[in-house]
Amino acid sequence: MRTKSFFTHAPVWPSTSGCTDHPHLTMGIFQTISGARWSPVRPGNPWMDELLSTTRFSVSDQQPSAGRGERTSGPRNSDGSYVRTTGGRHADGAPQFNQAVDPGNYLWWYIDGLSDDGQYGFSIIAFVGSVFSPYYAWANNSKPAPADHYCAINVALYTPTKKYWTMTERGQNAIERTAHQFTVGPSHLRWENDCLTIQIDERVPLLGNKVQGSIKVFPEQLFKQVVTLDDQGKHRWGPIAPSARVDVSFTNPSLQWQGNAYFDSNEGDEAISKPFSEWDWSRAHLKDGSTAVIYDVRQKNGVERVIASKFNLDGSIESFSPPERVLLRKTGWGIHRNMRSEADGNTPTVSLLNTFEDTPFYTRSMLQSRLLGEDVVSMHETLNVKRLESKIVQFMLPWRMPRNPTRLF
Repeated sequence: MRTKSFFTHAPVWPSTSGCTDHPHLTMGIFQTISGARWSPVRPGNPWMDELLSTTRFSVSDQQPSAGRGERTSGPRNSDGSYVRTTGGRHADGAPQFNQAVDPGNYLWWYIDGLSDDGQYGFSIIAFVGSVFSPYYAWANNSKPAPADHYCAINVALYTPTKKYWTMTERGQNAIERTAHQFTVGPSHLRWENDCLTIQIDERVPLLGNKVQGSIKVFPEQLFKQVVTLDDQGKHRWGPIAPSARVDVSFTNPSLQWQGNAYFDSNEGDEAISKPFSEWDWSRAHLKDGSTAVIYDVRQKNGVERVIASKFNLDGSIESFSPPERVLLRKTGWGIHRNMRSEADGNTPTVSLLNTFEDTPFYTRSMLQSRLLGEDVVSMHETLNVKRLESKIVQFMLPWRMPRNPTRLF
């Protein structure tokens, strides 16, 4: 397979205006969700149980219990009681930014994109109850802490010559969450006119360089599938727009490009350190415009759970048997990466095109492999939860993830 340039290898550790119609936008709504709801996948067949039931999705109106005297954050009924929704999305599949998040729990929205010429990329993660926050972890040691007091928008921009990374955490006085907008300090995500606009106004930690611009994501199709990642059903994931187009426009640094994008959400009823040991996740756009996702989860109890699904442009979802796991070389911080790839001949192979993020507990990479009979290029991540829990890493994190209690830079 011929490939284009996919950036340089370098470690990065130590307008409220709406969207107009987009020429590529042919969005529809998919109406199904795993019939198992939050039930465990059968341990004897960890990928085939998933997830592809045609049971209709329903939004629960259960009132969540607030933990240890803390107030639950999120939308309310007319009588003031809180409304529980699921998957960070509305009943029509569009993102819902004011979903209730209990104290000690978490919710995040993840978006990534790659330029059509293969030269540029980005990832955005918007956290309510930041799972990587040392401040949130420390606060939860005494009692479950309010999730809205520990929010952040993580921004990573990749160019052929340089990378930009920022993640400033902010408290409740600098946070605003409505159904269609999530504001964290001077930056926000907004859903309007079937388009997600991300307005960024941040600074690189320590160096102070400005990162300012906007990203507009135009989904091809919205999905409402939400599946469990752990045996107890306390951690859930689901794609919102696995196939999308994106327009990127930044003044600092100066960037203008278009490409493909991906949009999903994760949520949990406890810290990710409770059940998980590590996971590998990847997404790849296929020739027919669909997106294949593999979520390869290893739990601390030794049970592995693998989600392998293909999300089609017509709204249908197909499960597939995940191919063999291939071990890649360690990162600079000694993180093991695994990618599932089909054999092109006798032995499955995976090529490392680039390492975007190389940290003590997390790595993001660009990989070339074979999937569903095609040579594909995937966005890939590995999370090592045991590393994240270590006291040394927790001590290092504030230097990389500063906390600012204001709406200013």
